[in-house]
Formats: sequence, structure tokens, C-alpha cells
Amino acid sequence: MSLFDLKTTADALPQAWQSRILGRVGQANLKVLKMDDRQIIAEVHDYDEGLLVIDGLLTLNVGGEIINVETGQLYVAKAGIPHTVESGSYGTLVIIDLPEG
Repeated sequence: MSLFDLKTTADALPQAWQSRILGRVGQANLKVLKMDDRQIIAEVHDYDEGLLVIDGLLTLNVGGEIINVETGQLYVAKAGIPHTVESGSYGTLVIIDLPEG
């Protein structure tokens, strides 16, 4: 299937912060997930990661700087830079990243 209702797909997932791969564009995964207000510990990748908020708010801590990514906004987390999801985030998030391994 090539057409997705992102919010409906995210809302149907059994747990918040557990993504579902929708497909791939080139080498990149396209994932969707639902956010809840839990803090997610710092993570760092060896590739840039796109974080697109479909609805809601994603609050990130990047090197001590708080960054609010709102509905319709995209944040690119740079490779090698740790980022933490702060508590209070909510809504639907699309992640654009590379396959693990």
C-alpha cells in the first residue's frame, strides 16, 4: 500500500514510542509512531535522522538546548549529536532514518 493515514496508523499502534516502518525511499526508512509524555533517553546515530511532527509537539534536548518541533515542522538530528526527547511530547511523529545494522 502506498497511501497512509499517518495519524490513524500511529493511533493503532499498541504502544507509544514503538515505530512502524511504512516503507523505504532509496536507503531511508519511513516510520510512524505515536508520542506520549514520557521522556526518552538520549540517543545518537551515525546518520542524520529526520523528525517530522504530523500533529502535536516534540520537545528535544540537544546539547542542553530545548527545541520544540511543532505540527508541520521537521527537525534534522545531525549524525553524532545526542538528542533526548523531553517529557511532555505528544502526537504523531514520522521518522526518516537508515536501517539498523
